[in-house]
Parts: sequence; C-alpha cells; structure tokens
Amino acid sequence: MSLAFSPTRIPIDGDHVVGDRIGPATPRGIVVFAHGSGSSRKSVRNRHVASVIVGRGLQALLLDLLTEEEKREDARTEAYRYDVRLLAERVAAAIDFLQATEPHLPIGLYGSSTGAAAALVAAAARPHAVGAIVSRGGRPDLAGDALSRVVAPTLALVGGEDPVVLELNRDSLARLGGHWRLEVVPGAGHLFEEPGTLETVARAAADWFLHYLPIWQGVPAEI
Repeated sequence: MSLAFSPTRIPIDGDHVVGDRIGPATPRGIVVFAHGSGSSRKSVRNRHVASVIVGRGLQALLLDLLTEEEKREDARTEAYRYDVRLLAERVAAAIDFLQATEPHLPIGLYGSSTGAAAALVAAAARPHAVGAIVSRGGRPDLAGDALSRVVAPTLALVGGEDPVVLELNRDSLARLGGHWRLEVVPGAGHLFEEPGTLETVARAAADWFLHYLPIWQGVPAEI
C-alpha cells in the first residue's frame, strides 16, 4: 500500500519533534507510533503496521521522539535512545497537541521496544486522553511504577522466539491498572522479521484499536 505522508510538527519547550501523519480525512481515531531504540518515524516495520491501521479507517502519526540536534548527539553517543522519561514526555506532547487541535478524536498509542515503555509512561501521565495501547516486542518493565497508573486497555504482542522479552512482559503486565492482554506470536523473534509475523501484529493491533477507541469518552485530561 502506498502511503501519503503529511508532515506534522509537535512543539516541545521552544523546539519541536517531527511526525508523519497518514490516513483518511475523517478518521475513526488516530494512533501515535513511538519507535524503539535507535529507530525513527521511517521505521519500515512501523510503516507497515501503520498502512494496515490506515486501511481500517484510522489515522497514524509516526513520530520522531528526538529533536534534530538530539538525533545527531544520539547517533554519536546513544545518549537519548534509552531515556524512557524523555521519550515519554515527547509522546505526551503529541497527545497534548492532538487534544488541543482535535479534542474529539480518540487517541491510541503503539510502541515497540523502548517506545512501548515510553507509550505506557505517557499513558499514565494522560490517563483520560488515551483510549488504547498496543505494544510490539515492548519493554513494559522499563515503565516502572507508571504501570499501575495505566488505565487504557493494553495489548502486548511478543514473539514466541523472544523468551527474555516474553518473560519481562509476563512479569510486568500484571502491574497495569487497566485491562490487558498478552498475545504470543508463534515463530516470531524480537524484530518480527519472520514471514507473516508482522502481518499478524498489524491485524491484531488494528482490531484492538478499532474495538477500544470508539469506547473512549473524551474526558478532559487531569494534569
């Protein structure tokens, strides 16, 4: 599927991060994508999942979590890619931007690897703004104490051939404050490179968002 991208700038403390927004003009909701360690909004895997979600009537915002200057520094030193608190602040900034500009649009979060931890921490900070969360090969353990404050329905998709991350998910998800489900994708490793595994993820994510986002009531955030 060929995707047309609309550049979006999210303001953050006198600077901005950049996102690519795709999907129908009148969507059923929007999903903010938070990439994993060292990746970006150009992630081929995230774009594939986004294309499936968009095909189901949702919009997607593929978000860079670092400013241009931070990207250059991180490429040299890896100073920011594991800073879950900073990454979560950027996801929260995107949530705030969307609520300010389109307050009636349900918001979902999709995160992979450390991006999933950032999504969970952001959802804990904006519990009334996030309608659903999907984690692919995520590290919920890195969300720490924020897990108990996550009330949005959360789907965790983990590869059956990714035993360390699978165990981390099993240990961490039970600490979530809301409904959650862990689904193991048979034959998939951490990056879901095996044939058919990413398609399984994309379908499951789209189903989850389409089920739960319409339930979101749009209660104003309490900060």
